[in-house]
Order: sequence, then C-alpha cells, then structure tokens
Amino acid sequence: QVQLVESGGGLVQAGGSLRLSCAASGATDRILAMGWYRQPPGKQRELVATITNIGFTNYADSVKGRFTISRDNAKNTVYLQMNSLKSEDTAVYYCNAKRTLVDSWGQGTQVTVSS
Repeated sequence: QVQLVESGGGLVQAGGSLRLSCAASGATDRILAMGWYRQPPGKQRELVATITNIGFTNYADSVKGRFTISRDNAKNTVYLQMNSLKSEDTAVYYCNAKRTLVDSWGQGTQVTVSS
C-alpha cells in the first residue's frame, strides 16, 4: 500500500501563490506516476497535473503556465506550485499515486482563492 499526506492548502487572494506538498510512504518503489487532482464545489474531480517517475509532466489546459508540478524522488514527495491563482481554482486538491492497476489518494487539502 501507499499512504499519501498532503499539506500546504489555505486561503489566498486572487493573483497569489500557494505550494502544495504530498509525501508518500509505504510501497513507494512501485509508484509509476504521481499527480494532483481537484474537486471544485458541486463539480466532479478533475486532473490538474501529473508527473511520471522519470519526470514527464502533463497539465490541464486551465492551469498551464500557472502551475508547476515537481517531484523529489529521494523524499518521495511531489509538489504543486500554484501561481496567479484565480477564484476558479478554489477546490479540494487531492494527491494521487499510480501503481499498476492501483490508485492511491490522499485525504485532500482545501484551496480557497478569494476575489
């Protein structure tokens, strides 16, 4: 199993920045990719960004140029640097770790952007 613990959410004004962190523990050697998803109020969970274990990244169109995902393999930690935040970025952000046929999720961290 893989356990994921997120941190770094909070309240920020539009145009501001936040950095989310997600620390993985357990069967981390079997993780193929990690990423961030979010669930805005009243909407379905959606992809934000992913990064593979060899560094390939993928971003939702809505965050390209504003968000950056990175990974510290030595610390088994993935980060999401969020800049130029908008009110529509308000959501619960979830960390995800993908192994073969298995997804693990963190408990979620709230990000609220005030306009």
